[in-house]
Amino acid sequence: MEHHYVDALKNNDDTLIKELYGRHRAEFFGFSRKYRISEIDSADIYQEAFLAMRKHAISGKLNEVSCSFKTYLFGIGKYLIFDIHKAEASKSSYNANLHNTDSDYESITVDITQELTEEQKLLRHFFNQLGKSCQQMLTLSFYRGLTNEEIAKQYGYESEAVVRSQKSRCLKTLKNLIKTSPR
Repeated sequence: MEHHYVDALKNNDDTLIKELYGRHRAEFFGFSRKYRISEIDSADIYQEAFLAMRKHAISGKLNEVSCSFKTYLFGIGKYLIFDIHKAEASKSSYNANLHNTDSDYESITVDITQELTEEQKLLRHFFNQLGKSCQQMLTLSFYRGLTNEEIAKQYGYESEAVVRSQKSRCLKTLKNLIKTSPR
C-alpha cells in the first residue's frame, strides 16, 4: 500500500484526500456497471468504500496491506456491491412470494359428509383469517404433505430454512388467533 496515501488519510490531508477521491471515482463507476449497479448506488458505494478506507487507515489496518490503494478500495466496493445484490435478492424473493395472485394458490374443497367438530370449525374459521401466503404455506405443508425443501424448490423460496421460518410464523399466528378468540 502506498504509505503516503495512508498517512494522508490518517492525518486528514485534504488536498491529497481530494486527489485520491477523484482519481479512482470514474473508474469505479465503470467497474460497478458490470455488476449492474445504478450510478446513484455507485456513488453511494464509492463514498462508503472511501470512508471505510479512511477508517482502516486510522485504525492501522492498512499498515500491513501489500496491495495497492486502488485494489483495496475496489475490493471494499465489490463487497458492498455484493451486499446490495444479496439484499435485493432476498427482498425480491420475499416480494415475489407476497405478490402472488389468488390464482397461484391451490383451491381446496372438502367434501363434508359428516358434521365438523367444534375444533374443526374453529380451525377452519381462523385458517380463513390468515393471509394468502400463510394459507398456501400451511396447505402445502400439512394438506399436500410437501417437505420444506420441496416447497422451497417448487415455489421459489430462498432456502428450506426460509420455508421453515415462514411456516413457524404462520402456525404461531394461527395458534394465537385461536387462543385469543372468545369462545
